[in-house]
Amino acid sequence: MSKILKTQFCKGISDISDSYSGFILDQWGVLHDGNKPYDGVIECLKELRARKKYIIILSNSGKRSDVNKERLKEIGIGPSLYDQIVTSGEMTWQGINEQEEGFFKGLGRKVYVISRGGDTSIVDGLDVEVVEDITSADFVIISGADSPEKSLEDYEPILKAAVRKQITALCANPDSRGVMGKQNIMGPGTLARRYQDFGGVVHYIGKPHQPIYKHCIKILQDQQIYPGQTIMIGDSITHDILGGNTANIDTCLVRTGLHEAAFHNVTNLASLDKALGMLAAQYNNVRPKYLVDSLKWGDPLPDRKHKKRSSR
Repeated sequence: MSKILKTQFCKGISDISDSYSGFILDQWGVLHDGNKPYDGVIECLKELRARKKYIIILSNSGKRSDVNKERLKEIGIGPSLYDQIVTSGEMTWQGINEQEEGFFKGLGRKVYVISRGGDTSIVDGLDVEVVEDITSADFVIISGADSPEKSLEDYEPILKAAVRKQITALCANPDSRGVMGKQNIMGPGTLARRYQDFGGVVHYIGKPHQPIYKHCIKILQDQQIYPGQTIMIGDSITHDILGGNTANIDTCLVRTGLHEAAFHNVTNLASLDKALGMLAAQYNNVRPKYLVDSLKWGDPLPDRKHKKRSSR
């Protein structure tokens, strides 16, 4: 039987900052809720920058990096607070543009885009034609979903039509769920998995799949920062924690975002330990190295009496 990783409960990022030079941060659910930054995020980023930490924002956003940069700026997270943004949408754009390696090779030039609000910016500037009839497409991009306005069942007829034509799909955002304010909504990853259920071929670009982590690691290595000096901070066990663990970098789970409800009844460290154990059990006992309330510099855990406590 494999040994289950112990998780260290921390009061905030200040507990672990001295141990790492590279910080890979998820965006939605960690930095903001889709509308505004979480309390303490701006101050925490400023503290990390003051300590010369290299910060990469890593997002399963189906939009390009520059679009995410502008969105972050609009909600108060300016470019001076981080070094780079890496998105699955950007990697998708670059792969389609070059069509030279792996599953990008020979994709074709006619694309059908499934996105939120009919947004096709993921292919802006590319030598491709966006088609309105999915059966005439060479490939499909799944980058967003109109949830909660549309359900999974609403998408099934169009997915089945594409499967019948044996059209390959690229999932530019593997998230099965997303955060919008206080609400969890269906993510494009759910559509991609249903496409597979129907017999379709899907290639995933983004967390927890390793190409996007390897890209981030390469960026950090160019700064003389190596995996042992790097930490992934996220709100999703299935994407952030699993992906980071697989890439052999340390991970930290925040209690904001997707798993917030799992910690609602926490009143002390014992109940926190129990809640984390029950959550991990749902995901093959995938655990983070650290757990914090949120991306704050310091934020006491319930019934905190010691500087460091570990779960069993």
